[in-house]
Amino acid sequence: MIYFDVTKSGKSRHASGLMRVNRRLAEELGESIMPVVWGQWDPREVSPQDWYLTTEVFDLDKRSGFDRFLTERPCRLAALFPDAIPLQHPDITWPHSVARHPHYMNALARFEHVFAISAAVKRDLEGFWRWQGNTTDTGVSVLPLGADFDGSPRRPRREVPPQASLLSVGIVEPRKNQEFLLDVAEALWAEGVDFELNIVGRVNPHFGRPIADRIKRLARTHSRLHFHEAASDETFAALLENTRAVVFPTIAEGCGLPVLESLWRGLPCVCSDLPVLRENTDQGGCLTLGVNDLPAWVGGVKTLLSDDQAWSNLAAAAAERPLPTWRESAVEVRRRLLRGE
Repeated sequence: MIYFDVTKSGKSRHASGLMRVNRRLAEELGESIMPVVWGQWDPREVSPQDWYLTTEVFDLDKRSGFDRFLTERPCRLAALFPDAIPLQHPDITWPHSVARHPHYMNALARFEHVFAISAAVKRDLEGFWRWQGNTTDTGVSVLPLGADFDGSPRRPRREVPPQASLLSVGIVEPRKNQEFLLDVAEALWAEGVDFELNIVGRVNPHFGRPIADRIKRLARTHSRLHFHEAASDETFAALLENTRAVVFPTIAEGCGLPVLESLWRGLPCVCSDLPVLRENTDQGGCLTLGVNDLPAWVGGVKTLLSDDQAWSNLAAAAAERPLPTWRESAVEVRRRLLRGE
C-alpha cells in the first residue's frame, strides 16, 4: 500500500504547480494509494513494506510528530522534490520558504527514495547534500511530469494560426518575470504590432502586488492587455483554445509546467533559455530566448505573431512530438515503489 500525503492539497483552493502535480499524480495512481492527512492519520497502522509518499514541501516544525516518524521509519518513505529555488533566489522568495527549505532538503536524505521533477533538480538536491556533508543512501531518480494536466485529450495539429494573441500563465511574482513581459509587449505595441496579451495568475501576496498594479495601470491605456487574476477553468480553456502562443519569460523553474501544457495543446511556447526548460524544449515546438534579452524577445515574439510559416513549423513540432503523460508518471512511481526497483 502507498499512503499518499494530501495534507495541503486536500484543503488548498489555489492551483499552484505543486498542488496540481499532487492531484494529477493521485488521480492516476488511483487504487494504489490511500490518501492521508498528517495529524488525522495514525502511522502506527502501517507495515514495514508499506510506503508513505509525499509530494508536498513540508515544515518539520509544523507537523507534530513528523520528525520522529522520519527517524523511526515504521514504513518505507518516498518523496517528490520540486526545486531548490528558495535557496537559489532568496531575494524573491517568501522568507518563510527560505528559512524552511534547508531543513526540508536535509530531511529528504532520511527518505528511502526521492523523485526529482527534472535532471536539473536532481543535481541541485544531490549537490546540496554534498555541500552539507550529508552522507545518505537515499535513491534519487527523475520523474518526468505529465503534460496532460487537465486530463483532456491531446490537441491535434492546428492547421490555421489562431488570432494574434499571447497567453502568460503563472503566479504574478518576480520569478515568473511578468514585468519583463510587459516591457516586451510595450515595445511591440510601440512598433505598431497588433496583438492581445492575456496574463493569468493569482498574485503573490509578498512580492506580486507592484507587478499586478503595473499590469492594471497598463491595461487602462492598452485595451489589448487583459489580466485574469482568478480565471475559472472554463475561461482558461477558452484562452488556450484561442491563443497563438504561450509566453513564459521565467527566470527559475523546477520543471516548467506551462511549457508542457502548451505543447500538449499543440501550441508553440516562447520561453526563457534555461537549462531546466531545455530538458523539455529541445525536442521541438518551442522558441527559447535569453533571459531578459529584450531585443531577442521583441524580435522572436514579433516573428511568431506575424510569420504564419514560422508559427506553423513550431505548431507542427508541438503537436507531433512525444510527450509524457500522468499515467506514465504513475506507472513509474508504482514501478519504483511497489516493485522495489
